[in-house]
Amino acid sequence: MKMLIVQDTDWIRRNPYQHTHLAERLARRGHEIRVIDYEILWRAEGGKEILSRRQVFAVSRIFEDASIPVIRPGILKIPILDYVSMLITYRKEINRQIREFGPDIIMGNDILTTYLAYKAAPKNNIPTVFYSIDIDHKLIPFRFLQPIGKVIEGKNIRNADLVIAINEGLREYTLRMGADPDKTLVIRAGIDPQRYDPGIESRVIREEYGIEKDDVVLFFMGWLYHFSGLKEVAIELSKVRDKNIKLLIVGDGDAFNDIQRIREEYGVQIILAGKQPYENIPKFIASSDICLLPAYNNKVMRDIVPIKMYEYMAMGKPVITTKLPGIMKEFGEDNGVVYVDEPEDSVGKAIELVEDGSVLKELGSKARSFAERNSWDNITDEFESILGVIVKEKQNERSSKRI
Repeated sequence: MKMLIVQDTDWIRRNPYQHTHLAERLARRGHEIRVIDYEILWRAEGGKEILSRRQVFAVSRIFEDASIPVIRPGILKIPILDYVSMLITYRKEINRQIREFGPDIIMGNDILTTYLAYKAAPKNNIPTVFYSIDIDHKLIPFRFLQPIGKVIEGKNIRNADLVIAINEGLREYTLRMGADPDKTLVIRAGIDPQRYDPGIESRVIREEYGIEKDDVVLFFMGWLYHFSGLKEVAIELSKVRDKNIKLLIVGDGDAFNDIQRIREEYGVQIILAGKQPYENIPKFIASSDICLLPAYNNKVMRDIVPIKMYEYMAMGKPVITTKLPGIMKEFGEDNGVVYVDEPEDSVGKAIELVEDGSVLKELGSKARSFAERNSWDNITDEFESILGVIVKEKQNERSSKRI
């Protein structure tokens, strides 16, 4: 099977998404995968380049032996005009890949690139899949463009031959956006039980970052959005008299400088480890005592379940999270996940849990038991089988038309 994946974000530098895991696993099984991505970080990083040129990369994010070609068409690096230029360069690239690569299926999970791909696919009798991992239009950096993005996102969802959501909350969202219930299903995110092993040695990381044996480590990883709740956690942590509680953050993003400023201004024990190689992530989680997801309950976070939740839990760590509907629906009660009302409440709840060490161990054990049901091998089997059915149906449809 040949699959073309299109997305409005960076495949290379952003943290691996669920479909990154699936794509590389499919590649290891002999399927041909290509990706068209977008250099979303160019605005934050600036630079003198106004017109970027088409680039092709060979990228492996999870497995060294699963290199995937990533094509990045050129754009005008001018706000708003970058989107306009994409209408030309990305349409051209999608048509080029259809002509040269000849994909059996196209999968999109965003707005503009998916829209362009879905316009081209029917003309070439290629089935399409919409892979829902976010409320996409809410991630557009220009608020006045979000209503337009919502309209396009709805069209993408309605026009797809199949909609796959990573949790029930997002499936319900796609149904509200007009998805056909008979063409919509849930395939959850997964974990690699061998890679995420609770028995991984944590001492090396703790020593590297000056974490003492008796220190309690609260851990967060991922892109640092302003709505991640980490700034509130950091300020609340400054009020705690017990100074052996440390906040370890792996990742970068919009709020990085603000968190750094809070650390210096309030004297909070925050360790900013920055972006780390994917293979090091289990070691960082192992070095922690409690993992956090203290995000705001906003339109971006309301229905999603970040893959980090499964990775936290697979490492046998209790998770403190705000009461996000998608998270609560996915994990419920008594599965190692503890809920708080506001981001800053995470600190008090962590202190409460730490006071009874047996509770931490029990929560961690429940978290691991829940997560290990969702191995990536099983999820890839299901994903591969479903895509195979869609491709075969389209092939049969083409054959019947020729007859």
